[in-house]
Amino acid sequence: MVLHSLLPFDILSTRTEIEQIIKCNEHSTQYGLVLTYNDAVQLVETRSEALRENGRIEIGSETIRKMITTFYHSSYINQQDYADTLNELLEIFYYMKNETLDLISDDELIELMRNYYENRCRGSLELLKHRELEKLARNLRFGVPDYANMDESDDEVLDEEEF
Repeated sequence: MVLHSLLPFDILSTRTEIEQIIKCNEHSTQYGLVLTYNDAVQLVETRSEALRENGRIEIGSETIRKMITTFYHSSYINQQDYADTLNELLEIFYYMKNETLDLISDDELIELMRNYYENRCRGSLELLKHRELEKLARNLRFGVPDYANMDESDDEVLDEEEF
């Protein structure tokens, strides 16, 4: 995102978002994770691109900050992949907001993403997106009451039904 090509209000908004992202370092440094100014700019760009690609609108960078504060204490994230992982998580989040038909809140989706990432996917973004969150979206679309339950026995039933 080139700041000089934005309107004055957009520049101010983008600068504020970047500052708020950098402020998250106050807490993440205790886990050895720090976002640079360029990392923050990239997160804002990723969010803008993901919103555009998914036909969504969002005001502010609250989602970015929620994603940071929810994931910075993950046992599967280190400084080398911190910014890249956050960028991928943002892309997955906005994609899944559409796939889940907005049937759950942003906060719930982020918490489920964190839970699945840590416990069922063991740090695999591929498994998170293509297995756990796809199951979640399918459960929501089909009105499954306990939509977030990804019990292993459900996998077997779904596999048998597909054939």
